[in-house]
Amino acid sequence: MSEKKTSNNKRQSWKRDWRKLIYQRWIVKNIPFYLFLAALTVLYIANGHYADKAIRKINVTAKHLKEMEYEFKTVKREVIFRSKESELVKAVEPLGLRELIAPPMKIANNVNRSPD
Repeated sequence: MSEKKTSNNKRQSWKRDWRKLIYQRWIVKNIPFYLFLAALTVLYIANGHYADKAIRKINVTAKHLKEMEYEFKTVKREVIFRSKESELVKAVEPLGLRELIAPPMKIANNVNRSPD
């Protein structure tokens, strides 16, 4: 009876060793797949970081654009205000220029030429 147990134990032991060997072979066989999954994971994480960076850059650009729009509107308002006739008169007065009281005169060239 003890012989049967030892031979039975040997078979079971051999079966376990065989299963471990096959399992290890399966793992080694699938290493390229595991590396592929690892590469996909790295690419997925990198893509997430790239998207976050792009969103931050878009937000900064939008904020800068809004500031530039406000500055444009302010400068435009200032130019329109300074180009009024009353403001122009005030601006050129220190230079000795004055507003015309009489309308401008038209100078005509009335020289008679003979057709040659």
